[in-house]
Amino acid sequence: MKKLKLIILYVSIVFTYSCSNDDVLTDSVKEKSVNNTNSQRAGLKPIGSGVMMQAFYWDVPAGGNWWNTVKAKVQDWSNAGIDAIWLPPVSKAQNGPFSMGYDPFDYYDFGEYDQMGSIETRFGSRTELVALIDSAHQSGLSVIADIVINHNSGGNSEVNPYTGGSTWTDFNPLSGKFYRSATDFHPNNAHSNDSGVFGGFPDLCHNQTYVQDWLWKNSNSVAKYYRDVIGFDGWRFDYVKGFEPWVVKAWKDEVGGFSVGEYWDSNVSTLDWWTSSANASAFDFACYYKMKDAFMGNNLNALNDNMLWKQNASKAMTFVTNHDTDEIINNKILAYAYILTHEGYPTIFYKDYEDWLNKASLNNLIWIHNNLASGSTSILHVDNDEYIAKRNGNNSSGLIVYINNSDAWQERWVETNWSSTTIKDYTGHSSWQPVTQSGKWVKIQAPPKSYSVWSTL
Repeated sequence: MKKLKLIILYVSIVFTYSCSNDDVLTDSVKEKSVNNTNSQRAGLKPIGSGVMMQAFYWDVPAGGNWWNTVKAKVQDWSNAGIDAIWLPPVSKAQNGPFSMGYDPFDYYDFGEYDQMGSIETRFGSRTELVALIDSAHQSGLSVIADIVINHNSGGNSEVNPYTGGSTWTDFNPLSGKFYRSATDFHPNNAHSNDSGVFGGFPDLCHNQTYVQDWLWKNSNSVAKYYRDVIGFDGWRFDYVKGFEPWVVKAWKDEVGGFSVGEYWDSNVSTLDWWTSSANASAFDFACYYKMKDAFMGNNLNALNDNMLWKQNASKAMTFVTNHDTDEIINNKILAYAYILTHEGYPTIFYKDYEDWLNKASLNNLIWIHNNLASGSTSILHVDNDEYIAKRNGNNSSGLIVYINNSDAWQERWVETNWSSTTIKDYTGHSSWQPVTQSGKWVKIQAPPKSYSVWSTL
C-alpha cells in the first residue's frame, strides 16, 4: 500500500513537473548532450591510449572544494599523458558533507538540495562538478563516474512485508527522482537475494523493472542523466561482486561508455569470467597481489605468475594503489615501472602522483607507456632480484624493461628485437648507448632498487 502511494505521488509530481518545466528541461538536456557529443567529446583522447588518473583518495579534505582542486590539475595531467580521470561517487550520500559517496541516498543530488545535513557534497556543488567535467573535456580527458548501485543508505524505517519487521528502505529524495521502498530491495515479491550484500545496507534488487528503469533504461535514468546532463563518459562500478554481471552489461548496452568493475578477487579465471559476462574491463587484482608478493616479499619471481593482463589484456585495468589499498610500500616506483611498461590499461593514484612519489619519474614512465610500450610481452629473465621483459612493438619499436630490486647495479645480456641498432635507456638512469649485435643480443644494466627502459634512438 505504501509503495502504491509512493507511485501515485511520483506520477503526480512527474505530471505536474511535466506541465510546467518538461519542455525547458528536455531542451536543456538535448543541448547539453549535443554539446558534449559534437564538440567537447569529439576532442577527447581515445580512452585507453594513455593512463587513467584516480582523482581522489580516501578522506580527501571535506568542505566542498575538491572539485575545484581537481579542476586546477586536469590540464597538467593531460599534458603529462593522462587520458581519463576517475571521480569518486558524486551524489549526495547518507553522511552528507562528510561522506566519500559510497553510501548513496539521492542519485540526482550533486550538491544542490538541503538534505543529509548539507547542501553541497563533501566534494562541492553541482555547478563546480559540471565546471570540472567541462574543463576536463576541454583538456581532452574523459571523465569516469564511480557508480554505487549494489546498496543504498539513509532511508527511513518502514514496515517491510517481506521480512516481517521494519527496514530502512523508505527513500524520499528531495530531487524527486527514484523514490524507493521495500519492494525495490532484497528480499521482495520477485527476488529473494542476488550475489551479495554490503555492510548491512539495503541491497538494491536489479531484477525489479522499476529499479532497472530508474538506473539505466528510462530517458531520465541515472545512467542517461549522468551521461547527457552532467557529462560523464564512462563508468567504474563499485562492488560488482554484489550483483550479477548482466547488470553491468545491460547498463553498458543501454548507454555505452568505457566500463570497469571492481571485482575484488585475485583469481584470474574469475576475473576473466566476469569481464566476459559483463562485457567490461576489471581492475587486475591478480596483478596487484602478485606485485605485492614481488616487491613487499622481495621475490620478483612472483611476476612470472598469471594475471588478468596476461590472459585478457584488453580488459585489464592495472594499478599499484587505490583508495582502498596501499600495501605496496617498498620501492613502489618499481611497481609503477612494471604496470606502465606492460600490457593493460594502467591507473595512477592521486596521492602517489601528487604527494608520495617523484612526479618527474612518473611522468617519464607515462611518456614511455604512451610512446614505447606496444605489442605483446615476452619475459626475458626473472629471479628473486631481477626482472627483464620485452614489449615487441606494434606502432613503436617496443622496449625492454629491466627492474632491479637488489642493492647493487646489475647487468645482463638479453636478446632484443633490434639488429645492429643503437639503443638507450629512456629513464636516464643509465648513460649507456650500446649497439645490439647482428644477432640482436646486447648488454643492458639497471641501478639498485630501480629500473631502466631501453629502446631505439
